[in-house]
Amino acid sequence: MAEKQEHQDTSATAEPATADVNPANGEPIAENNDEGTEEDVAEALFPLTISLPHDESSKIHIVVSPQEQIHELRQSVIEHPDAFQYSCFHFEHKGERINDFVQISDVKGLGPEAEIRLVEDPYTEKEARIHVIRIRDLVGAAGDRTDTLHGILPGVSLFDSVTAEAKDVDNVQASTYEFDAPAKTSVLLPREEESAPKTVKSVSLSPWNPPPYHLRQKGHLLYLIVTTNEGEQYQITSHVGGFYVNKSSNSKFDPLPRPAPKAYSAHSLLTLLRQISPSFAESFDQLLQFNNRKEPLATFQMTNAIPAAPWLVPSQSSPLCAHSSDITRTQEGYLIAGVDNTDTLRDWNEEFQAARELPKETVQDRVFRERFISKLFADYTDAAARGAILVARGEVTPLNPTEGRDAQIFVYNNVFFSFGADGVGTFTSEGGDDAARVATGKDVNGVRIVNQLDIDGLYSPATVVVDYLGKRIVGQTVVPGIFKQREPGENSIDYGAVEGKDVIAADERFAAPFEKLSQALRVKKHPVWDKDGKRFDLEASVETKGLMGTDGRKYVLDLYRITPLDVLWLEENDAEAEEDGMEYPHRMTVLRPELVEALRTLKWSEWVNAEITRIKERSAREKSENKDSEGSNEEKDTEDTEMEEKIDGSNFSFSLNPDVFSGLAPQTDEEKKELAADEEDVRNACKHLRDIGVPDFVDDIKSSDLPFPMDGSSLTKMMHKRGINMRYLGKIVSLCEGPRLLRLRDLCLQEVISRAFKHVAGRYLRYLPMPLTSACIAHLLNCLLGSAFNGKPVADIDESLKSLYPEADLAFANVTPESLRKEIEIQSTRRFKVTLEVDWHTGIKHLQLLREVSLKLGLQLQAKDFQFTGEPCSAPEKVNGHANGDGEKSKKKKKKAREGSPASVASAATQSTFSADDIVNVVPIVKDSAPKSSISEEALEGGRHSIIQGNRKIGQELLLESLTLHEQIYGILHSEVARAYSSLAQIYYNLEEKEAAVDLARKAVIVSERTIGVDSAETLLYYLNLGLYVHGSGDSKTALAYVKHALDLWKIIYGSDHPDSITTLNNAAVMLQHMQAYHESRIWFEQALAVCERVIGPQSLQAASLLFQLAQALALDNESKAALTKMKECYNTFLRELGPENTNTKEAEIWLEQLTQNAVAIAKRDKDAQARRLRAGIKFPPKHLAGSTSPSTASAALNGKQKPTKPDARSIDDLLKFIEGSSAQTKTTKKRTSRPSPKTRLVGATS
Repeated sequence: MAEKQEHQDTSATAEPATADVNPANGEPIAENNDEGTEEDVAEALFPLTISLPHDESSKIHIVVSPQEQIHELRQSVIEHPDAFQYSCFHFEHKGERINDFVQISDVKGLGPEAEIRLVEDPYTEKEARIHVIRIRDLVGAAGDRTDTLHGILPGVSLFDSVTAEAKDVDNVQASTYEFDAPAKTSVLLPREEESAPKTVKSVSLSPWNPPPYHLRQKGHLLYLIVTTNEGEQYQITSHVGGFYVNKSSNSKFDPLPRPAPKAYSAHSLLTLLRQISPSFAESFDQLLQFNNRKEPLATFQMTNAIPAAPWLVPSQSSPLCAHSSDITRTQEGYLIAGVDNTDTLRDWNEEFQAARELPKETVQDRVFRERFISKLFADYTDAAARGAILVARGEVTPLNPTEGRDAQIFVYNNVFFSFGADGVGTFTSEGGDDAARVATGKDVNGVRIVNQLDIDGLYSPATVVVDYLGKRIVGQTVVPGIFKQREPGENSIDYGAVEGKDVIAADERFAAPFEKLSQALRVKKHPVWDKDGKRFDLEASVETKGLMGTDGRKYVLDLYRITPLDVLWLEENDAEAEEDGMEYPHRMTVLRPELVEALRTLKWSEWVNAEITRIKERSAREKSENKDSEGSNEEKDTEDTEMEEKIDGSNFSFSLNPDVFSGLAPQTDEEKKELAADEEDVRNACKHLRDIGVPDFVDDIKSSDLPFPMDGSSLTKMMHKRGINMRYLGKIVSLCEGPRLLRLRDLCLQEVISRAFKHVAGRYLRYLPMPLTSACIAHLLNCLLGSAFNGKPVADIDESLKSLYPEADLAFANVTPESLRKEIEIQSTRRFKVTLEVDWHTGIKHLQLLREVSLKLGLQLQAKDFQFTGEPCSAPEKVNGHANGDGEKSKKKKKKAREGSPASVASAATQSTFSADDIVNVVPIVKDSAPKSSISEEALEGGRHSIIQGNRKIGQELLLESLTLHEQIYGILHSEVARAYSSLAQIYYNLEEKEAAVDLARKAVIVSERTIGVDSAETLLYYLNLGLYVHGSGDSKTALAYVKHALDLWKIIYGSDHPDSITTLNNAAVMLQHMQAYHESRIWFEQALAVCERVIGPQSLQAASLLFQLAQALALDNESKAALTKMKECYNTFLRELGPENTNTKEAEIWLEQLTQNAVAIAKRDKDAQARRLRAGIKFPPKHLAGSTSPSTASAALNGKQKPTKPDARSIDDLLKFIEGSSAQTKTTKKRTSRPSPKTRLVGATS
């Protein structure tokens, strides 16, 4: 279904952009082609009429592009509501059959207004199986699928429910928000919905299936049983000619057609269902309407990405997780893959390498190639992840069963699996299992980089790393010849180290492709020496191996050492290990490729500047020598620019030797000198990381040049983008000073603790039998997060299971909160050089740490009110936000009444925060090696660049082209497409194309929820952007719903007071002012100020800016005295920080004077009124000062139009005292029905 939608979207909206790219060379057409563009677009798309069988008047119309292939047109037809019933057919044009795999433009005479016929084909067994699966899905008879990989509620989206809630509330409800309420875990759960209409009771394979030989000869393919809503059961034969009701029953086999009048038959099963069930047509229409109510993107099946699995899921009794009876669920394997399960077996390696060899000359070639590769990687990643889970669970027989557990290797579904552990001692000197684990992670990154570089003539095996229950499993395509027995004296590897580094191979055939690879990776060509001291000049690291496959292709393997070692870290680690024995777990501490690239950019700019200086100096010398010669200034200027253009980039080179500090043994003095120079280069790179990279990163977050990270994932991405390894978290922690950075420090410490816990938990889970893992995880979580609730948790191990696994290592049962803390402290010190404080466990954010740990281990927990502390049960009541007034109080009373009973005392003693039942599932954490699409990124950058240069029309066409390419290449449901939607939404919003921006931002939110996670930092950001765009389009109420949902997510992801939430609260206040909810907006401004004062400090410029806006909001809310006080504070801060001449200070001063004069006038008038009352003998409490202000007065004050008849000569401080004189009066805040114009507020906001 997703593919269809991709097709519809691309054909309907995105294809027009094809006109802006020149098919010959992929370059954008020059600007002067503008006039012809629209005509080209018109030519690019044309309507096509498709005539359907059985009824000459039945036709459908589809808009197509000449570049589309016929099989894409097929997909569009299959998904058309009038053609649902067709799946086995071909097209004919003028009586001739059209090949499915040609382009529309290649069909002779097929152009605008042409008509083609859809002709039904006879079925094959495979076609019949596909048809049955499709119809079951279409009529809602498929039930729930039990999936071994994706987990519970994979790819769920909350967008529909958030939007629906916005429509159900009025303006007052829209503006209310409990800022101080605890995080609600229910925010992450989808709403329970009514069930879909039933069209049939069941469609399944008959017990008489498969047909016997003699009937197979007559064209019988499958036998089915259908039970209709009326309760009738029909036995159906799937024949090469279609489907018909047969004479069989449950006890009698007679698959021949029934006689009239019950001789129902049709080419499509869907048509047959309409014939046999009177209620089917109506209920099927209701089902289609029910499905159309949902956002299409939220319901499409994901085909090109692994859906995000939520870490909190509803209880198993919830309708969302209902497990229905469906006999065909067990038969789906056969329906999908056939009797021998051979339909899904693929030669992955051959497919990948053949895909790389596809042509890439034209734009169409590149799009087809990248689309094919993207789909291939998605299929492979899915297959490898499924196989890895089976390997981890012990369901696959190893190829070498006699070897140790970690040394065993497996082949399943044509994927080669091994463990990311040091089973054969390869990494003994580097750190054993820890080093092997890191090497596999680095290898998958290296393969991704090589795939992205796409070097001709160099191939790599597709690689996937799966972390599952403490095990790391590597899945690779089988390289032809890797298992080949070599002749005596023949090396198993053709380039690089063969066995350790004792034997080195340097096959010359590999030199050229490896040279291209090394140039791209900034790797220096360098000598290495074997055990006999023989020198080999290698292009890449000695650890990077080349293998000539038996298919004649050159493969590159083991890409975990494409950058040098971080030698300063190793030296520091060795020194510390001698002192306290806390050595780093391994010696695979390599620098990140991003750091090497950043260094190269830095060196390049330094070199260019030096060259320019040198050329200018030379030019000046030449001028002074030739000063007799005359020439105009202009000539000299052109000469100058010519000199600058003469910089030859080929003279610049920057590369590092990845093998320094890893035991090289140079033989001659010259070689030693060369190696020493290489070592110095690497040392300088390490120094750059420590002395510039890390401090700059911290400073950029401090000065808000970088967004403040929200969670461990966003922190990791930001550090990696800057080339900083996670082992430097301790260094970052040590640099964090000041209120804003203390929050970064807390986030870093949370990341350290969660990563340390991941390693500790992995050790206990690694060899534990599957059924005992839930008890282990629950006990470890109780020790980490539940110790304040139950200080002595006991592992809840099922005795019956325990007896089944007498050899299982149940060491986890002996873990106590104290011993776990000790283990975490050791890991923190060893891995991150972080010494945790003695009472660190008391300062953790429980829910946030639980989320981090769950995401790192792939846990899916049952959502409930987790009780982390020993407070009474009222605490969790708050957590889920079910505040229903008296009902809540009465519940609490009942609980208190029960507290004294012996049963409750006994249960409280044994209760823990987590039980084994709370660990509902564990999903694998998958890292793949899929490259990004380069052509779609080029179009996006080209569009951006054109818009910046002022070529708006070409820019927008390129952006539209980029959108098409993203959707075509990745499929719509992919994280990269979500990022493209978000980028484009921002560009369109800036171009005042607000409707397009809102539509793209909406898609970004849904796709992000489904592919990255409902509570990912990216999804939160997309919700905030969507809120801004929707507000800009005039719907502030819905915008506020998105902002409030983002704030709820923030509480779960980060907790309260995230530095970036200040801007969000401020934006929400402005939205409320647009809705003329001035009183409510002031509450949001006050909250923004409160967060700012806690995060940045009350004397900061940010706080002063917020005070300025709050003062204006208070004035609009008729709180003139409070407004005056806030403006005074704002003025004082601006005066102190910026000086009296700054425009901000001056503006604050003007406002202060206006508000003061206004407040004085009100105070005078109130005093006069009080005096008149006293004279008249009337005594009642005076109105609140601000209450007597008329809207027009406040409005005039805001506009600066209020002119007192006589300026007051007193100073501002004296006037304040005069106003303060009546502060003893009781305040009764009143909401005014009459409000000043919102324009006045906006003037203040923008100023």
